[in-house]
Amino acid sequence: MQTAERGGFFMTMKNNVFIFDTTLRDGEQAPGCQLNTAEKIEIAKTLETLGVDIIEAGFPISSPGDFHSVVEISKTVRQPIICALTRAIKGDIDSAVEALKFAKRKRIHTGIGASDIHIEYKFRSTREKILEQGVEAVRYAKRFVQDIEFYAEDAGRADNVFLTQMIEAVINAGATVVNIPDTTGYCLPSEFGAKIAYLKEHVSNIDKAIISVHCHNDLGMATANTIAAVQNGARQVQVTLNGVGERAGNTSLEEVAMILKTRESLNTQTNINTTRLYPASRLVSRLMHMPIQANKAIVGRNAFAHSSGIHQNGVLKNRFTYEIMNPEDVGVTHSTIPLTARSGRSGLAYHLRNLGFTITPEELTKVYEKFLPLADMKKRITKKDLHELMISL
Repeated sequence: MQTAERGGFFMTMKNNVFIFDTTLRDGEQAPGCQLNTAEKIEIAKTLETLGVDIIEAGFPISSPGDFHSVVEISKTVRQPIICALTRAIKGDIDSAVEALKFAKRKRIHTGIGASDIHIEYKFRSTREKILEQGVEAVRYAKRFVQDIEFYAEDAGRADNVFLTQMIEAVINAGATVVNIPDTTGYCLPSEFGAKIAYLKEHVSNIDKAIISVHCHNDLGMATANTIAAVQNGARQVQVTLNGVGERAGNTSLEEVAMILKTRESLNTQTNINTTRLYPASRLVSRLMHMPIQANKAIVGRNAFAHSSGIHQNGVLKNRFTYEIMNPEDVGVTHSTIPLTARSGRSGLAYHLRNLGFTITPEELTKVYEKFLPLADMKKRITKKDLHELMISL
């Protein structure tokens, strides 16, 4: 991956996409997912091994525990940039500066609302005052840290003309990364991609910063919106393992990493070692007490399982008939062919051969006729069941 470091942040080549992981910040905001410092360090080390470029370690001003976790992660993790979140408030920034003092490579992530609904109802302010506060926050943070990321909260619903004005102003103030969040998961991929393209075209100094995106999954479109943004020029994506996070969660790290790896036409690359995705996913699930749905893309239990007879027959002849990824590429040892009432003769024969049975086509027909009623009664057929079926021939 070709990069050049300048002013404390990475200047990206055209086809590089930086992975900004916020599992330890936004991910931990999911109810019931709170982590202690030791658990956060364990996940942070795993993210480092995974190849994540930036780790958002926490929101230091939010609690003494979060402050302590950012400090300890900064001491422990050396390769990724360690990032701390703040509001556009001096006290928040002071806390972040103190928490990051041991970080080898540090970033402050500050920002403020950009949509009129946030400006009017959340801040009870005006566009002019919000713009001034955002610029002042960047300038203040820049006194302590060179690498400053600015988030324009609820940018997905923000007026593009005002958003352009805001992004241009904060880059002039020293922002090195500008984060365009779809905070409420409201945008369609076509809309969100067009918004990124609009900023690329209309922000006069956009070449001086990296465009980042942070998409939520309220309508199930976080990953699609993130990829649409990449297609239109975003070169940093904010993600979480297993898509954990506020409400319906965030863009899933594993989904984005494998889309960018699998779809070569996107002409992009990341630093992610995808073979470590599955174990990293399981670690986060265990520590956050957040089960992974069986049909979750990439890391779900059924992601590489084929139970339909038609699918089993195809996969056994050539795995790429129904698999667009190698399971080994995400850290899964192999595909599975579970036997169910939907399985066909090919799947049954496959399992019998694996158990050491040599069976003729006529015998297979007979055992299959006995297999189907049993499979209708049971959710999953076991090795013991197969032995008993063969004995009954």
